[in-house]
Amino acid sequence: MIVAKYVRYVLNFHRPAVTSREIMEVKETWYLFLEHDGKKGIGECGMLRGLSSDDRPDFEEKLQWVCDHIHMGKEELYQSLIEFPSIQFAIEQAFLSLEQEHPALLFPSDFTAGKVGIPINGLLWMANPKSLELQFERKVSNEFRCVKMKVGSNKLYEELRLLEQFRAQYGPDELEIRLDANGAYTVEEVQSKLEAFAPYHIHSIEQPIAPGQWDAMHELCQYSPIPIALDEELIGVFETDKKIALLEAIQPQFIILKPSFIGGFQGTDTWIQLAKEHNIGWWITSALESNVGLNAIAQYTYLLGNPMPQGLGTGTLYTNNIVSPLEVAQAHLWYRPEKNWDIF
Repeated sequence: MIVAKYVRYVLNFHRPAVTSREIMEVKETWYLFLEHDGKKGIGECGMLRGLSSDDRPDFEEKLQWVCDHIHMGKEELYQSLIEFPSIQFAIEQAFLSLEQEHPALLFPSDFTAGKVGIPINGLLWMANPKSLELQFERKVSNEFRCVKMKVGSNKLYEELRLLEQFRAQYGPDELEIRLDANGAYTVEEVQSKLEAFAPYHIHSIEQPIAPGQWDAMHELCQYSPIPIALDEELIGVFETDKKIALLEAIQPQFIILKPSFIGGFQGTDTWIQLAKEHNIGWWITSALESNVGLNAIAQYTYLLGNPMPQGLGTGTLYTNNIVSPLEVAQAHLWYRPEKNWDIF
């Protein structure tokens, strides 16, 4: 008989993480532990307060329900949790972990053997212009040639001045610049913002306006001088027919896939298949999980073979992250098999 329990864990940021929505000093997460005949499995519920569709008062009640009904098995549990995508993901992870020779090796590959790293972007968190300059210098000195800058909290002229400085040092063939607005702009102002950013050869901008404005987002995707990537727009879109309707109504250039927000591996597989059918690009991003969830996402992502830089560089954000073999070096995420986990 499989025995299940969950544990809440609070991750502490090295420094407050700032987006256009909020300032975060801590991040809650939940671990689902399974045990059967002496073997153990673990999965992470990476629900994010204020953003995840399963940020609901009954979230922990539902987690306890999962533990009480673990005998139902992975597939039946997964299908019964459509409105709780982060718990779906934890269930996928935990059962897969339980089945493996080592609970951390969900998808053994050249990545988990330490032979190959996953290219990632360097994230520039929202901060004052001087701090953004310093973040940028650290990223490029560590060989990053793709950076993602969060925009929308500073004055536009300050952000443009930073982009001008970046481009003065590195041309578009040397450095890819992505922007992430987290829905910061109004429909009325967004076009002028995009036109202001465009001369700096921006690869893409994530979620320039708040989600749920399909007609306005469609217009942006048609006429924007910068390719548009949907992020928050995908949250809470559960049924396949609604996913198809969203993609056909908006017709974005890219979608950003966060497994904790969209139903884990199965949910991500569905979005990728639909993106391919609609000629839409995609990449995968972590959603501030601890190293447990990041490990699962990274191993899965490697097998997909997407050569674009992925958004998987969040493992160093916390003072009390789970010690793991994951390491960022030379603008790649690596798995160092000679290093140990401290949770198993």
